[in-house]
Amino acid sequence: FASQQFILNQPIALKMTLASCPESVTELEKMTKEKFKIDFDFCLSYEDPDFDGQLCSLIDIEELPQKAVLKLVRSQSDASSIASDDTIILPHAMTPERTQRWPDVCPVPAFSYEVELILVEGNLNHERTGKTLKLSRGQKHDILETLASKMHSFKAYPSDKDISVVAEALVTTHPCLKEPGTQTGWYGWKNSLKFKMGNFCTKLSRAGYSEVAVNSGKRSRNNPDKQSPHTDIKRPKRAEVNFLPNFPKGEDGSSLERQRLQIVDEVIRTDKNLPLIAKLMQTTFSLRRKEVINDDLPVGEILERWPALKMESQICAEFHRITNINLKNHFYSELDRHVPRLQSLFRKKAALDYPSSCMIIIEPCWNSLSSDYIRAK
Repeated sequence: FASQQFILNQPIALKMTLASCPESVTELEKMTKEKFKIDFDFCLSYEDPDFDGQLCSLIDIEELPQKAVLKLVRSQSDASSIASDDTIILPHAMTPERTQRWPDVCPVPAFSYEVELILVEGNLNHERTGKTLKLSRGQKHDILETLASKMHSFKAYPSDKDISVVAEALVTTHPCLKEPGTQTGWYGWKNSLKFKMGNFCTKLSRAGYSEVAVNSGKRSRNNPDKQSPHTDIKRPKRAEVNFLPNFPKGEDGSSLERQRLQIVDEVIRTDKNLPLIAKLMQTTFSLRRKEVINDDLPVGEILERWPALKMESQICAEFHRITNINLKNHFYSELDRHVPRLQSLFRKKAALDYPSSCMIIIEPCWNSLSSDYIRAK
């Protein structure tokens, strides 16, 4: 793994070379603390080459370039970060509401203190005697509510398979909650989670949460004043992490529209202010999603209203905001995976269509990270 340059403060730059890529951001932070003897909490930001070197919060270790410049930002909760006037606290990068996709291994969150005590005792008793735990109504409600909140942090509408994974993870972590007499031991928990997730979304809809409120029209003959059902609006698909976020705090449709006009003015300039465009595009993300989902604007009109989406850097940024996936890295990795098969197909095609003396050879051209394109000669 290539060297990383860390900037702890503006005049201080330190270099660290890693033998291999860390498995997670947490491990990288731990290695940084040990290397440079740092005794305060911080978060990492990196200069993203896809966005013209603009600072981006490091959430996924796979997003880190091979040679990266990282900036250590003191946590605002750290007391030492406000000890002197010379300390500069960078504002946290504005991110959509969700920053993580549905995990491969579903983590079981911690419940209330009372429930955790009961579960610890119940698991020990289950180990000794094999007896399951009987929960009160309030204790079961706490478990289901916590799990629903955790699922919603990844998806507003988890699939049947997702809920099954959560129910299975629950009884695997806490064997005392298994249901005796059932084949799986968690089928009842799965049904309870389905109903709880529906109730949880109903509460969020009444509170004005856009992502679920958009699908909650209940107007009928008996309730003519309520919002009409939106049968033509699709729910978030598997790849969409941020489907329809609320407007940022302190912003409304009018203020975001003014920022949209500012983006249009910046894009048509010869000398574009790319960092400003990136910042405004991040802030107006919720307005764009509202136009795509609620207003159902044609693609041509969307590109006319948001000309920055014709820029390569903003296409990648918008894709990351919606799916939390690095578009270029994902494309290149998939291309690398299919290159051997493509080569085989092209060679067979060339052997059939051309004489034996004329052969088309397809070979990948590699850069330091992945294949940029396929070159034919």
